[in-house]
Amino acid sequence: MWWHELLENRILITAIIGWFSAQLIKFILVMIEEKKLNFERLVGSGGMPSSHSSFVTSTTTAVALTQGVGSAAFAVCVVMSLVVMYDASGVRRAAGKQAAILNKLVENFGKEKLEVTGERLKELLGHSPLEVFAGAVLGIAVGFVIHYL
Repeated sequence: MWWHELLENRILITAIIGWFSAQLIKFILVMIEEKKLNFERLVGSGGMPSSHSSFVTSTTTAVALTQGVGSAAFAVCVVMSLVVMYDASGVRRAAGKQAAILNKLVENFGKEKLEVTGERLKELLGHSPLEVFAGAVLGIAVGFVIHYL
């Protein structure tokens, strides 16, 4: 059956473990820092380490180790990884900074009962270069660990 094949797809499993590992680390770090459980950190974007980076680099590593660095699949994965990591540290990070500024503006105008959106914009969208790098290193490590298990 198709679902049986899906469950045996080690590259996909590696990618999911890469993503989940980063999310779990974020959850634990926030729990230690804030001394409370924040379950949004198990699925939310932003923070240390980048789960997007871990997701794509674990996939790229798994493809490299199973199909070789000369394969077309590896080339596609490298390109995809670079685009995702650039976006995480560039475009999405800038959007998060803009959201923080807009939230402050709305709060200041809110003193005069000016309703703009009714809700705060999400500020934790992107990543610092360090968060992207940490996610990439985590993803590569996950790729190697899962491959050699």
